[in-house]
Amino acid sequence: MIVIMTHDWSPIRLKQAIRQWGRELGFTAVGFAPAEPLDSGNYLRWLESGCHGDMDYMARNLDKRARPAELVPGARAIISVRLDYAPADLPEPEPETAVISRYALGRDYHKVMRNRLQKLADRIEQEIGPFGHRAFADSAPVMEVELARLAGLGWRGKHTLLLSRSGSWYFLGELYTDLALPADAPEREHCGHCTACLDICPTAAFVAPYVLDARRCISYLTIEHPGAIPEPLRRLMGTRIYGCDDCQLACPWNRFAQPTEISDFRARNSLDLSRLTDLFGWTEQEFDDRLAGSPIRRIGHERWLRNIAVALGNAPRTQANRQALMSRRDHPSALVREHVAWALGQFDTMAAAISPDPT
Repeated sequence: MIVIMTHDWSPIRLKQAIRQWGRELGFTAVGFAPAEPLDSGNYLRWLESGCHGDMDYMARNLDKRARPAELVPGARAIISVRLDYAPADLPEPEPETAVISRYALGRDYHKVMRNRLQKLADRIEQEIGPFGHRAFADSAPVMEVELARLAGLGWRGKHTLLLSRSGSWYFLGELYTDLALPADAPEREHCGHCTACLDICPTAAFVAPYVLDARRCISYLTIEHPGAIPEPLRRLMGTRIYGCDDCQLACPWNRFAQPTEISDFRARNSLDLSRLTDLFGWTEQEFDDRLAGSPIRRIGHERWLRNIAVALGNAPRTQANRQALMSRRDHPSALVREHVAWALGQFDTMAAAISPDPT
């Protein structure tokens, strides 16, 4: 179905109205991109190099990913939105505190974003009548960053995320529509010669500007990767147990980010200051109950314990940390046992390093 604007709702006037309605729903920016084929050359080369690791879904539906009108037949314009999640200043983590990516401290953003996109669609429909649309929030083969760039919401930073003059602490969402709305102009890049995001990466996951080898990325290793974390990377992970924000924390543009006003994105269950030993002690039922509605829950209890075991191996060599690891030494999961054994080995390595030479 193709909607033809009436005299009262010209394309320009409707665009202005949609921006206003989006702001009323809490979106910090609303832009418009054409539903035309996208340049996927860099993406295909990235896949060919194997940098996507175990994320096989990224290599599927390539035609729909690069051609919005094949993903949503009849699509003519894409409404791209930003939803800020930057929390107020977080407490500085202690050596035995679990470090969790800021985006995961609150409620699952997928639900929050989809609900607001649907409300935006409903608002449009109230004014112009039924129109064809589908909402997406990191839930389909959509080139989100590229669409947001084309919609003028920012530029692609060297850390591969969308970046704007107000930083990068935000989620992206899209409303594919059959509306005849003119596109916005892309924003010019403003990274210059800065490489702060590349230089700070603990695991050297950026093989070049704009190119991330996910297989070395802590976010990938703690969230997407289902198996054993490669041993050479474990020591580099520190006490990060879910995701990593280092490249964003180093970005000068994030000095201008404003804290979110959305209560759903504020830290829940004291995840911003939890001790590793406390989290490691959660049973599977406690994990499911306490993380209900959290994006963390999708990794499952087994990977949760795997990640925390590595963090405990990098934390101070205290008796409490050793006892916590010993409590999981005979865990039913071979994956957990392996990482617990590695972490306990770090205690033994340290003890050997400080023991006097018997000779």
